[in-house]
Amino acid sequence: MPYLQVSDHIRVHYELDDFTDPWRAAPVLVLQHGNGRSARFWNRWVPYLARHYRIVRPDMRGLGLSQGDLDLTTDITPEQLVADLEKIIADVGGGPVHFCGESMGGILGIILAARRPELVRSLTLVATPVFIEQNMKAKYSLGHGSRTEAMEKMGIRAWVAETTRGTRLPETEEPELFNWYVEEFSKGSPEVQVAMSRVVNEANVAALLSHVKAPTLGLYPTSGQITSADQERLLLEGLPGMQMFHLPTAYHMVQLLFPKTCTTKLLEFCNGIDNFQLQDR
Repeated sequence: MPYLQVSDHIRVHYELDDFTDPWRAAPVLVLQHGNGRSARFWNRWVPYLARHYRIVRPDMRGLGLSQGDLDLTTDITPEQLVADLEKIIADVGGGPVHFCGESMGGILGIILAARRPELVRSLTLVATPVFIEQNMKAKYSLGHGSRTEAMEKMGIRAWVAETTRGTRLPETEEPELFNWYVEEFSKGSPEVQVAMSRVVNEANVAALLSHVKAPTLGLYPTSGQITSADQERLLLEGLPGMQMFHLPTAYHMVQLLFPKTCTTKLLEFCNGIDNFQLQDR
């Protein structure tokens, strides 16, 4: 459970899951969670991956076990979040690493791959938009003017339950997962959650796509609400050669709904680049 001091007042946490053979120089695979979540949201993936890769699961600053006295206007920006990732990659031995980010975590991956190509061996985007479309901003406002106003007026738990029900996870298919998601998300500081939502609402990485040179895999819902057909078109046009794989759902959290399928595709993709024998005996 390493901690890394990234500034004089902020400490970020990451989990390191490594069940590879100790005599084998296994590559690093970074799993970056999305907006408002934490490293724990990758738990379903770890058993499938950690036998083959050294898995690094960061908590974004202010979330999960990452700590600090945050200035919410200057300390939570895409630039700061990507700088934390650069420091974490250095801490685990330097790049290049395989990078997999879900939703906002993928946005950070695009920024990292575009600006620091020497650090990214491959890039996997899990239900990652290029930007949040206006209709989704309106949907997440729940009639309160904006997403952040809704979070502040309703409270984080009520807001995340309502928006998750509509876009992230089906409530009745696996109710234990739905309830866990809502409770786990709600553990985050309300102020940090609102600040993170401002960041993701304003993010737009369209101009950076042409600068990404790493091989890219996309794992996306078949009829995504946050990742619409227009969003997918921008990605496929901006990232020539991107491999796109669809999961049979309209819900956003494909990594929680289809962990085995997603990790199988990810292992195939990374192994095609590394060209080593997966440890599956």
